[in-house]
Amino acid sequence: MEAFLFHASIYLIAVVLAVPIASRLGLGSVLGYLVAGIIIGPVLNMTGTDTKDLQHFAEFGVVMMLFLIGLELEPRALWAMRDRLVGLGGLQIVVTALVVTLGVLALGYSWRIALTLGVILSLSSTAIVLQTLSEKQLMPTAGGRSAFSVLLMQDIAVIPILAFLPLLALPGARALAKAQAAETHVTLHFLQQLPPWGVTLVTLGAVAATVLAGHYLVRPLYAYVHRARLREVNTALALMIVVSIATLMLLVGLSPALGAFLAGVVLANSEFKHELESDIAPFKGLLLGLFFITVGAGMDFDLFFSQPVTLLGLALALMVAKGAVLYVLGRLFKLKSRNQWLFTLGLAQAGEFGFVLTAFSVKQRILPDSLAQSLLLVIALSMFLTPLFFILHDVIAKRMKDEGAAHEADEIDEQQPIIIAGVGRFGQVVNRMVTMSGFRTTVLDHDLKVIQLLRQFGFKGYVGDPTRPELLRAAGIGQARVLVVCLDDRAAATRLVAYVRRLREDIHIIARARDREHVFELYRAGADDIVREYFDGALRVGRYVLENAGLSDYEARELEKTFFKLDRAAVRDLADLWKPDLPTEKNAAYIARAKQLNRELEAALLARYSQTRSEKTETRTDTAAE
Repeated sequence: MEAFLFHASIYLIAVVLAVPIASRLGLGSVLGYLVAGIIIGPVLNMTGTDTKDLQHFAEFGVVMMLFLIGLELEPRALWAMRDRLVGLGGLQIVVTALVVTLGVLALGYSWRIALTLGVILSLSSTAIVLQTLSEKQLMPTAGGRSAFSVLLMQDIAVIPILAFLPLLALPGARALAKAQAAETHVTLHFLQQLPPWGVTLVTLGAVAATVLAGHYLVRPLYAYVHRARLREVNTALALMIVVSIATLMLLVGLSPALGAFLAGVVLANSEFKHELESDIAPFKGLLLGLFFITVGAGMDFDLFFSQPVTLLGLALALMVAKGAVLYVLGRLFKLKSRNQWLFTLGLAQAGEFGFVLTAFSVKQRILPDSLAQSLLLVIALSMFLTPLFFILHDVIAKRMKDEGAAHEADEIDEQQPIIIAGVGRFGQVVNRMVTMSGFRTTVLDHDLKVIQLLRQFGFKGYVGDPTRPELLRAAGIGQARVLVVCLDDRAAATRLVAYVRRLREDIHIIARARDREHVFELYRAGADDIVREYFDGALRVGRYVLENAGLSDYEARELEKTFFKLDRAAVRDLADLWKPDLPTEKNAAYIARAKQLNRELEAALLARYSQTRSEKTETRTDTAAE
């Protein structure tokens, strides 16, 4: 007990001291965790011999992280990113594995070892990359989304990789490894007794059980627990969901991280997804931090100091080779400027699954122990260098005049009945009109410069991401009468509308739309009033054109009113035919109805024009008669 408390104190002290220093220096929390692990491990030797066991426990933070990521991805959104998931992610794994394999062959190793190393080193660090992207608020960018697609594909690929690696062992070694694994893993022993179709059925059954439980079991169970109104029980349920799924996946030989991600996707549309996020997030952050510390503490510095130039050179060579592949793929998939550099520099390292696959390869008698120790150190060094690559990206981004840096959210000290999310050029006009009419508003925007400018002109605003549930609660979303969504990020605006509508049915939501398709998305998300950002301005321009083409002010204004009324009704009509997964040019029903509505609109405008001309003629006749 004393030893456990001592080591727990050491790890916590390392976190409290090292991470804030690293963050203040702009190095990020990940590098702080790694440095803390090195200090208490190889430098001061205060971690004892429990680092490997603790690392297995800390890897559960990766499982929780993927569960939370799954909660943010609805199945429709996952299907929409299938091109980058399979195309970009699949190409990255295959091409990187091929490049690394050729490099290892050039060093004189056999093709079996070379291919094994190529497959292992093709994977990147999900934990480090997603943690850093979240901290720097780079996930919504094109580079962040592309990096996430690749990481997700890599996590999925772990399953076939685990099935493929034993085939690279020599037949005698393969049989010996299977016998030893079956002795220590009861479930694996059971699976090995089944025919191939039986193993497939068991695997598919575990996946199906996860999906069905998410749909039909978790919801009523959560409702039952929620009625107790005890926060700690809700937290216990959230942890139970993740732990149970991870255990089930391990029992059938699948990746627990992938199973947790699948469960998160299944629960993404549930009404309690945000409660699950808030319950699990603290555990995820703490366990991920512990994972990074164990990576630093587990580095074999004796081996490193025996050949530092070679190992560091191999780590840098790996990152350069992966970076080159990523850069070419980024160009191929049309990433540009900052996003391409984020994609290239962010994924250039080896990943935490490399530790798992290396240990698995040793057990399968594919890799010798001496080579495996060097490989583990190269993986750890590449992960250790990753935060420095992100710092390099920040330097490149600043030179490219990257704007909109993230800042900590303000503390909201008052709540008003009207909340305005986003005060760019559009939101500022809305806020000015409402406040100058005698109403009070709560203004939220993630851009510090915009809020500072707003305050200079006497308007109050708060810095923070308006899509964060805790910030909305602090702003008074539970009591507000009106929410105005003026965010520049189209996807974020839709998510915000959908979340608030699920939270409250009685609040009136007014949203700005970028185009007609965005109108359809916001309409389905639950917005009450939707305004296309350029529509009203375009109507005024059209009215001025008609006035200068020979129509009177009255005639042009009446035609403008008619067009506005009928076009708005047409958009509502077309919203029922719009299909988000089908390109507009391939939606025959949508196009046919749009053509019909255009003909009706043209006929209505001509009729209205004839009516105004008749009214004008009658007015002139009456005036002449008088």
